[in-house]
Formats: sequence, C-alpha cells, structure tokens
Amino acid sequence: MTEEDLFSPIKQTLIEQHRSEEDIAKIEEAYNFAKKVHGGQFRVSGEPYIIHPVEVLKILLGLKADTHTLIAALLHDVIEDTDTTPEQVKEMFGEDVLSLVQGVTKLSKYQFKSKEERQAENFRRMFIAMAKDIRVIFLKLADRLHNMRTLNFMAPQKQKRIAQETLDIFAPLANRLGIGKLKAELEDLSLRYLEPDKYYEIAHLVSQTKAEREATVQLLIDKISADVEKSGIKAQITGRAKHYYSIYSKMKRLNIAFHDMYDITAVRVIVDTEKECYEVLGLIHSQFKPIPGRFKDYIAMPKGNLYQSLHTSVIGPRSKPLEVQIRTWKMHEIAEYGVAAHWRYKEKGSQKADNATDMQFSWMRKMVEYDKNARDAEDYVNQVKFEIFSDQVFVFTPNGDVFDLPVKATPVDFAYRIHSDVGHRTVGALVNGRIVQLDSKLKNGDICEILTSKQAAPRLDWLNFVVTKAASSKIRQWFKKNKREDHVELGKNTLEHELTKATFDELTKNGEFERIANIMNYQSAEDLFAALGYGETTVNKILNKIPKPKEKEERILEQSAQPQKPKKPKTKDVVGLEGMLYSFARCCSPIPGEPIVGVVTRSKGVSVHRLDCKTLENVEPERLLDVQWSGQNLHKTYSTTIRIETGDKLGMLKDIISAVSDNNTNINYANVKSKQNNVGIIELGIELDNINTLRKVIACIQSLPDVYSVKRVQTSFSHAPEQFSKKNTKTSKKKSSKPKKSN
Repeated sequence: MTEEDLFSPIKQTLIEQHRSEEDIAKIEEAYNFAKKVHGGQFRVSGEPYIIHPVEVLKILLGLKADTHTLIAALLHDVIEDTDTTPEQVKEMFGEDVLSLVQGVTKLSKYQFKSKEERQAENFRRMFIAMAKDIRVIFLKLADRLHNMRTLNFMAPQKQKRIAQETLDIFAPLANRLGIGKLKAELEDLSLRYLEPDKYYEIAHLVSQTKAEREATVQLLIDKISADVEKSGIKAQITGRAKHYYSIYSKMKRLNIAFHDMYDITAVRVIVDTEKECYEVLGLIHSQFKPIPGRFKDYIAMPKGNLYQSLHTSVIGPRSKPLEVQIRTWKMHEIAEYGVAAHWRYKEKGSQKADNATDMQFSWMRKMVEYDKNARDAEDYVNQVKFEIFSDQVFVFTPNGDVFDLPVKATPVDFAYRIHSDVGHRTVGALVNGRIVQLDSKLKNGDICEILTSKQAAPRLDWLNFVVTKAASSKIRQWFKKNKREDHVELGKNTLEHELTKATFDELTKNGEFERIANIMNYQSAEDLFAALGYGETTVNKILNKIPKPKEKEERILEQSAQPQKPKKPKTKDVVGLEGMLYSFARCCSPIPGEPIVGVVTRSKGVSVHRLDCKTLENVEPERLLDVQWSGQNLHKTYSTTIRIETGDKLGMLKDIISAVSDNNTNINYANVKSKQNNVGIIELGIELDNINTLRKVIACIQSLPDVYSVKRVQTSFSHAPEQFSKKNTKTSKKKSSKPKKSN
C-alpha cells in the first residue's frame, strides 16, 4: 500500500463509526501534516515512517478513541523527531491535542547522567501526564504495541530491553485499565523475545493439541446451547484459547507441565442480563460436576480494573476439565476495552466517567502524590511499579468502605491509607473480628478495624514491614519532625559501630561529616546523622563518601578489632555479673525495679530470676548469686504477660488496648477467649521498661468498668499467640484434672 492509499481505509472506518464530517476532515488534515513533516524519514524496517503513526491510529480506532486522541496519534512523534514546534501544533490543532502529544514525547533534548536516569524521567512524566488525562496512556499503549509488532527489526539486545520494559510497565498498565486485548498481545510479544524457546514450545504444543481441545469444547458448547435454549435465554457461546504468556505464567507459577493444564481453552457465555448469568451458571452446574475451589464471582466482587464475570471450572465431556466464563454484553465490552468502554469523549477532548469508574481508578490520582515524596525519578518509577502494577487486595472498613492496597500490605499500611492521623495513632488492629499483629498480611476481602489512641505514636520498627510508599514516607516524616534528638544519637551510634569510635571521632574532628553532609544535600552533620537514624539514608551511602585512604584505615582498625569481640551481654542491665554471660529467665520475666537473683546454669551462664519465682524452690543455695539492677536508664524494654478477667462485652478488648497504649507500652500479642457465665479472659504480652510502668498499666486496666481482675502471669510466652494457646490449653487440662482425683 502506497502512502497515498494509507488514509482511505481509515476514512472508511471513521464513516462506519459515524464520525462527523468535520472530525474526519480534521483527522485527514493531521494525517497530511504528519506525512509532510515525516517525509524522507524511514523506520529501521525500511518502510516510510508515516506508517507507524497510522498504525497507532488504527489501534486507537479499535478502542473508539475520540477525535483529539486520533489526531494526537498521527502527531505523537512530530515534536520529538521533526522540526515541528509545540506552538505549531497548538496553532493548527489546539491546546488539547498539544497536551496529549507532549504527554507521550520523550525527553530527548535534555542531558542525563545515564540512560536509566533518562528512561526513569520519561516514565515519571508519562505517569503524571496519564494521571491528569487518561488518554495519554491510550496513546502510549498503542505506540508501544505497534513497536512490539515490528521489534524483529531491532538488534537482539535492544529487543530484550524493550520487551522487558513492556512486560514490567506497559502490559500491567493495560491490565489495570482493563484493556484485555492489548494486555494479551503485549505479553505474548514480550515472551517471544525474552524467552523465545518457551514461546515457540508453547505455540507448538497449543497447535498440536488444538483439534482434540476444540472437539471437546464444541461438545460442551452444544450441550450448554441446548440447555440455554430450553430455558428461553438468548446467549452467544464461544470457545477461546488462553494466550501464550498466560499459559507460560501458570506453568511457571504452579510448576506444572503443559499437559497438566486443563484450562488452556475456556468456554465463554454472553447473555443480556446479570440475572441470566446466574441462571446459566445453575444450568451448567446441574449438568456438569463443578471442580471445588474453582468458582469465582467477579460480578459481586469486581476486579480492580472493573472486570466482571462468573468463572467456574467443570468436568466436561470426555471427563476433561474445562473453564466456563459467564458475563453480560456490557461486562464483555469492559473486559475487552476496559476504561475506554466507560469514558465518554467530547468534542474538546474532555472526559467524564461515572462514579464507579472514578472510584475504581483512584489509583491514577495517587501517581501525582507519589511524585511529591519520591527522592528521584527512579525512586518514583519503582514505587509506581510496585504499588500500581502489583497484584491488589481489597480491604474493607467495618462501615463497608473499600480500599485497594498492594499484596502483602499490613494493617499499618491500611491505617495510613485511611488517613495520616489514623496511622500515627494506631495501637492495634482487628481483622475479621480478631486481633492481629500489626505486621500481619491482609488478604482480599478482609474487614479491618484500626484501634487508635490519642497518646499513641508511630514506631520506627514499622518501617521494617510496611510496603506502601505513603506509609513509610509518613512514618519517616513523623520521626523526622518529632524525634530528631533520638535519631541524631542513633545515627551517630550506628556510624560509630561501623567505623569504630576512634575513626568516628577523627572524622568528626576533621570536619569530614560536614563535608559529606554537604555532598548529600544536608545542611549539617547533625542533619546527616538524623537522616541515618530515621532511615532516610544508609550507612553504605555515607561510607562511600569517605576518602579512600581513610577507608583503608577503617578496614585495618576493623580487622585488628575482630579477634577481640566484646563479651556478651554488652549492656549493663545487672550489677554483680561483670564478665559473665547472662540472660533473663522466661519463667518469671524479671523487670527493672523488682528484686532479682542470679542462678548459675550448667551450660548457659547465669539465668536472672525474680526473687519470688516459684522455680527457685528446688535450686541449691550454692548456685544462687547476689545481683541487682544497675539503676541506670537502660533504654530497653522487657517482656511480661498479664491476665485479665472481664465481663464478656463488645468493645472490651479495644478499651484495654487503649489503656495499655496510653502508658506508652507496646503489645506483643493478645489471646482472647470466653468462659462460662459471660466471663472473658484476655492475656496480653506487653513490653515495658520497669516495674513502676507495669503497676501503672495494671492500675489503669483495673479502673475500667467490667474488669474483674488483673494479674501478672508467672510464665511469659513471647512467641506467637498460637504457641501461647497451646500452653494455655495444657494448663487448663491439668487444672480440670485435679477435682477428678480428689473425688
């Protein structure tokens, strides 16, 4: 086809889509302009460059894009690859078209330190532009798809780089937007260049088994068609094969062979109404045995990209397992075209969406927020890739509000997703009515209630398990603002540990840390230490800025210090055991401020017990050592367990947790159970600094209404609640057996 003939089929499609004569004329004007400015330019394949924007336009025609998007498709490379200026585009085709073109224009005229930095900044610009106008990503996806279709003309190294980029960024984007057709083709093309052997092997196996599969599927279609017709339901029933990348991913994920997969081909039933979807499901299950655990109702619970359908797997004809999908025509359109099926394009290019669509795609607005907290373009892109393109879980509040979070998100992530203040004041969480640890992973459909206290504050160790950028940024910001002195000290101690005190003091005296702070854009060495303390920077980044001769000096000092490892324990909790290895007994969990005694063990040094510990009754006097607390501010916490008997009423646990947190005391775990006569038993594993804090905690709990008793448990279990429960069960059995013996 010649360049002159390129626009004829486009014009015919535009007429069939009932575009106005004015719109068609404007699109043709854009085509003629693009053909002129790209004249004499050729692609790597050797074909005239104008073919590329025309093919991009054709892809967007399939998505029924608006006039301005189609014009932008023809012009998307004119600013980047020709002498055309933004002003020219604006003058000829309007500001809206210019905005779209600039949204997909690469930063070719700017200087960057590396290709990676340039590409990261390109993606950052694209994501932000997309957040402002969704049509930008339609353009970029269509552009990328045609480039992938012609990737065979590129060098092998470039093929792999572009294919990996497509798999990491563009295919997940198409998926989040619900554009199933584009997603499948992008993934298949990426697999072809990243894993060519696997791609062609799967293609061969699919082709080899095609006839047998199609015969089995046709039998199922005939049977469903007959049943549906008898019920008076009008339906379209077809078979469709999984795309190659989907097969490859499942084989890899489940570690199974091709012949062990039973859903390579699925049957799709399309009906008019949602009610008919469930009626057809009932008809199928009455005729074919459903496979347990394989039913998914995406109608009642749509995917994050608005996908809706019923999925079920049954034992079909010839005893072959087959997947069946059931959806309405509207659902089918959304499955194929995603958000493009929802958006109503106007003359001037403005887009509107219904409320459901706007809510579901709130993740796009987050992209602008991520940019505010990102250190650089690479950090921004990595965060977007994780939070936006990773699998999502949908978690509910007790009121029924739903929030989308990345997989492996925790209650703390959920709390900060609700609001910063909720995150800062979090003291615990109830998931599906049961208390959980704050680092537990939330699952799809969980109902999460965040327990808060006005006196509560974030904990630095939360940074070890939160997965969302919002949570980690807000935690760091809080500590940066409220705990500066502590973090300066922590940063100093961390560097001293890595460098040795002598080296640290020398570098401080020489002003080396001031110089490093300046290099790393901190105002002073103190700011640098604080940043290290709250996790904004790392030890390695600082050490890498120290001049080489001093690095050698450090290594010599470190090597010389290695044979002389400090004796454990390093901290001075206890006086009277100098030079001896000791530990605190778990049977009684002593706390600073209460009388203690040391017991010489046979293999583990000295075990420190409370003076009233019951286990001391059978200990030989010669094994006892006179010890006492050092009396210093230890800056440490110690674990113990308390047992609370309460009235079994709603909200009791929440009140108790609030009372504990009000005393700046952390909760390790909680175990809740009910006894007869409406009595509830709550056992809490808590961390505190001294006996006075414990007394305050007990007093606060005792002051609550419906609390019958509070006492410290002799045995302290610092592990998971499950282990505690087992121990507790054994104890209960012993107690219940005593009356039987006395009888």
